[in-house]
Formats: sequence, C-alpha cells, structure tokens
Amino acid sequence: MARRYDTRTTIFSPEGRLYQVEYAMEAISHAGTCLGILANDGILLAAERRNTNKLLDEVFFSEKIYKLNDDMLCSVAGITSDANVLTSELRLIAQRYQLQYGCSIPCEQLVSSLCDVKQAYTQFGGKRPFGVSILYMGWDSHYGYQLYQSDPSGNYSGWKATCIGMNSAAAVSNLKQEYKEGETSLDEAKLLAIKVLSKTLDMNKLTPDKVELATLTRQNGKTVTRILPANEVETLIAAYEKAEAEAEAAKKEKQKS
Repeated sequence: MARRYDTRTTIFSPEGRLYQVEYAMEAISHAGTCLGILANDGILLAAERRNTNKLLDEVFFSEKIYKLNDDMLCSVAGITSDANVLTSELRLIAQRYQLQYGCSIPCEQLVSSLCDVKQAYTQFGGKRPFGVSILYMGWDSHYGYQLYQSDPSGNYSGWKATCIGMNSAAAVSNLKQEYKEGETSLDEAKLLAIKVLSKTLDMNKLTPDKVELATLTRQNGKTVTRILPANEVETLIAAYEKAEAEAEAAKKEKQKS
C-alpha cells in the first residue's frame, strides 16, 4: 500500500500518514544513541560515538555534540550530512539575533526557528525531510535550564530527560524509572547517563572512546559548557561498574540468607 503514496512528501496516504516523514524517523532509529538529562544545577548531554572504520584518522574534537552559541549546545542522531546543514543554520539564526538585539536568542525561539525550516521540507514537492533528530540543551533568563527535542516533521517539545537514536525506547523506559524530578544533581545525572547507556548500547563494555558527555552550567553569571575528557568518563564508568558489582553481591547474599 505504501508504494503508491511514498514517492512524494506532499501526498497523504488513505490513513492520513506521510510516509517520507516516517522513513526519516526510521533512519534516526538506526543512528547512534543520544540522551539528555535536566538536573537542578545544570544539564547533561550524552552521545554514543561510533567508529565507522578503524582506518579513519581520529580527530580531536566533538563529533556528536555541537556548540551553537554561548548558551546552547545540541546533539544529533541521524544522517551526519543533514546534521551539518542544520547545525550551520542554527548558528546563523543565533548569530543574526545576537547581532540585531545584542543578547543571546531565547532557547525555544532558536528551536522553533529551525523547526520551521524542517517542517517546510515536509510540504514542498521535490524535497525530502531532514533525516535528523536533535537534542538541545541551553539556558536563558526567561526559563533557566532547558532541554528540547526536535523531529524531522518539525515538531519539538521540552523534556526533563529523553533519548533519541537506536534503542531510545529502552533508554526512555530506564529514565522513567531512575530519574527523580527536582532531586537530581548534575553529578547524579552523569552516573545515570552512564547507567542508561551501559544497559541500552549494543556493546559488551562501555569505554570512554565510545561515549561523549557534555555539561552546561552557570558560574559567575555566565554559561559554562564543557565536554568531559576521557579520564573523567572512565572514572564515571568505573564508579558505575563498582556500584553494579556491589548491588549484585548484595543480591546474592540476600538470596543465600
């Protein structure tokens, strides 16, 4: 049935679906996992780093997390070439606002502006939707710390904790169980991110080169963004593994008694 209606973004199927948009969402579901957690004293983004070919020369800069302006970062899941176009557009929107008004653009306004662009690509013939979902973390004077997610359809929403990419449903299920609203500090969010990624990523052991973590906090009236170095990530992984081992030992002891 889909074959008759999936050649154009502007044609609805009899069920009222736009198959091109659903295909874009399917592409994202096979991409690397990205998750975001809103804490009391900051925000965390965590992203899976995939090594597509071991012969590729390693580059020493962020590949999954992008800085948009002084107050916002984003992480992407989907087609990298599409992500490059959209992140460039996000930076342009932010810089135009900065130039015109002399201050950083409000987080939701930046997200909404890009979603207008993404939505346009779902309604004009001869174009296809961008195969990218984006997680945004930022701060502004209106609403403080904020975490947003946007989809290829142009929809966006605010979250306390969410995940996009492969195994996102399992990750969101874990976040629902573990996340404590209003009680989670940034340090606890880091450990929670490592825990969720360890349980959902398709790998035997989580290593620092397979995951990228970035934080956004406020210090002395300024927004501070930071990508965690490998040694800090390794420390977090070791702390998680130690806690898991202790929990397993306590469980076995309880069963014996």
